[in-house]
Amino acid sequence: MHDGDARDQVTIRLPAEGAYLSVLRTATAGLAARLDFNLDEIEDLRIAVDEACAMLLGQAIPGSSLECSFVLGRDMITISVSVPCLTPRLPSGDTFAWTVLSALAGDVDARTGPGDLLTIVMRKSRAASGAA
Repeated sequence: MHDGDARDQVTIRLPAEGAYLSVLRTATAGLAARLDFNLDEIEDLRIAVDEACAMLLGQAIPGSSLECSFVLGRDMITISVSVPCLTPRLPSGDTFAWTVLSALAGDVDARTGPGDLLTIVMRKSRAASGAA
């Protein structure tokens, strides 16, 4: 796993309901700030996490949990968001939502896993000092 020399991992598990997404947006901003991402990058990551969760919640099993894992690297953050689904369908890479997500988060991937988990993984590197 390329994770920019991972230092710490933070995992948050919440009910798979839109009402709890503000917790993830706040955690995303705080963790990105800890890695010295600039304000624009932090806002992009907050919106990207929100967009990824919106894609997943539509397929989540009612009453299930959404899990968000943050791997903090020296100069990058990897964010994985997963929900259990009855029949997981990968998001289409040619939709407007996926295009927006990719523009905001940089490297984005979706995959299915054991237990009918649907996961979206986002990796974003911090801009070089002095860059926007």
